[in-house]
Amino acid sequence: MIKFRRILCPVDFGANSVTALKIAAELARERGAALYVLHVVAIPSGPEVSLDFSKLEGAARTRLERLVREKVGAGANWEAHVRSGAPAFEVLRAAERWGADLIVMATHGRKGLKHLVLGSVAESVVREAPCPVLTIRPGAAPPAPRRAAATRRARSEA
Repeated sequence: MIKFRRILCPVDFGANSVTALKIAAELARERGAALYVLHVVAIPSGPEVSLDFSKLEGAARTRLERLVREKVGAGANWEAHVRSGAPAFEVLRAAERWGADLIVMATHGRKGLKHLVLGSVAESVVREAPCPVLTIRPGAAPPAPRRAAATRRARSEA
């Protein structure tokens, strides 16, 4: 069995990234891994951009910590982090910095022209990540309750 000690889960606050967070939290609990939850405040590119993003980062940090407490809860060792920049770059940099063994992240499932125009953070991360990446597609089911696993184990021991 692969030992995941550090799991990185980027979150954009969308419903699918919340599902990815739940899956990452369950994996972290099962494996005794540390869970690093990251939100990136995307900075638009261009020379005219000279805004102060500290207020946006502060609001994102408050929202992220509330979300993680709500969805991850007890039983998992987690840290919440907020960065500003290009999302794919910051996710990859965080994976390197924290020595992630696994990245669990949502995809938006865009295709065709939308994918071409908007790009794909998940695709860039999968292509360049220093570790395995588990992508969660829109509509994926969150993990089943842990009780079911305990029941299966009890039956197999009998």
